[in-house]
Amino acid sequence: MAVSKEITRLEKSSVRLSLTIPKEDVASGYQGVLGEYTKNAQLPGFRKGKVPPAVLERKFGDSLKSEALGKILEKAMEEVFDGDMLSIDERPLQYSQPRMENEPKLDFEQDLVFSLVYDVRPTVSLGQWKGLEVEVPESEIGDDDIARELEAVRERNSFVLDRDDGAQAQDGDIVTISYCELDENGEALPDTGRDDFAYTLGSGQSAYMYDDEISGMAKGETKEFTKTFPEAAEGGNTPNPLAGQTVKLRLTLTAVKEKKLPDLDDELAQDVDEKFNTLDDLKKSIRDRLESDLKARLRTLKISAILEKIMETSPVTLPESMVKAEIGGRIGALARNFGLSNEAVMRMLAAGGDGLEDIEGKWRPAAEKSLHSRLIVETIMEDCKIEVSDEELKQELEDLAAGAGTSGEDLRARYEDEQLEAIRNEIRDDKFFDFLLSENTIKTGPKTSYLDLMGNNG
Repeated sequence: MAVSKEITRLEKSSVRLSLTIPKEDVASGYQGVLGEYTKNAQLPGFRKGKVPPAVLERKFGDSLKSEALGKILEKAMEEVFDGDMLSIDERPLQYSQPRMENEPKLDFEQDLVFSLVYDVRPTVSLGQWKGLEVEVPESEIGDDDIARELEAVRERNSFVLDRDDGAQAQDGDIVTISYCELDENGEALPDTGRDDFAYTLGSGQSAYMYDDEISGMAKGETKEFTKTFPEAAEGGNTPNPLAGQTVKLRLTLTAVKEKKLPDLDDELAQDVDEKFNTLDDLKKSIRDRLESDLKARLRTLKISAILEKIMETSPVTLPESMVKAEIGGRIGALARNFGLSNEAVMRMLAAGGDGLEDIEGKWRPAAEKSLHSRLIVETIMEDCKIEVSDEELKQELEDLAAGAGTSGEDLRARYEDEQLEAIRNEIRDDKFFDFLLSENTIKTGPKTSYLDLMGNNG
């Protein structure tokens, strides 16, 4: 089929793809459908396969044309989208379903013309991206950071004991609870609760923030209470889906256990890992890990600062389908973080009276910023031809294999093509960010603590 195309750029990073199918191909496609009917049709007065085409056309003309049109359009779109007729920036985004703009008609006297409208990858108007100067705080690992990590080690190596009957729950206890939301009549709302949920009291591990209400309760006790949740803080890593809402809860405390911490000594170090002989060995390992984490965090902050600067002079028009997909992905991540379904999170977000548009509006700025940044990265990567060779991929697999106690070839054999491509993309990203850092100047800013720096969103 000799399909020809014409691309028209529209607003908001969408295009109109106009396709033309020669009338000869239209007629051929129709005749193919008619031939299939002729071979298989069986009408009164005719043997199977012997019904004249003219009879079929008189009896099933509209159906024949409709089926033929569908097959002709399907074949044309397969040729265009599955072939190499479209460049990368002319192809539809994976989450943008092409929409037929006009309803085509089957006319054997003229070419068949129809149009599809869909979103494409946005074009970035790239501004200055090298020779920039940004400032990033400096930090170092202190003794208090090591001490805090040692306490975390003690926590992980603690053991629990049942507290006496009647003992009141307090911060640090391991409690098991069952809870649900209640409606205005005091009835349990479906899909809002959990049974036998265990966590450390005082850790704030739930969106419901019920630690204060549990504190002082005894095993077997049930409590009903109403909570109003504070508005979401600006720049929070994980927004609470209940922010700004008021809910009523019923909660039953089913178990209370206390945590016993081991002494901070050589024996604890040996329990953590047999490679440690003394507590000093454990401390050194902790410092090495924190130094590595700090280095990675500073690198991320540097990259973020540079990209922020580039975004100021590199505008982009984001298609709506791309923004909605990004928001949907973020809601999905939030749901996984709280162990809820996407539907439950949306229900919780909407409980404050917000509609879908209101929810999307609140999430839109962060989503658009993330997309803007990523598109800039991809654009510079392509312009500068940042690629990953097979040798670089092989070396990365060897490095990963060494840590896993196997060989690079064994690792490659176990990986699917998608996994290998993901590793290749990670290498490419690292190469690009090394290149970006080398092309710009990083000034040292005010000194800040390790804890504050690691909590800084950058």
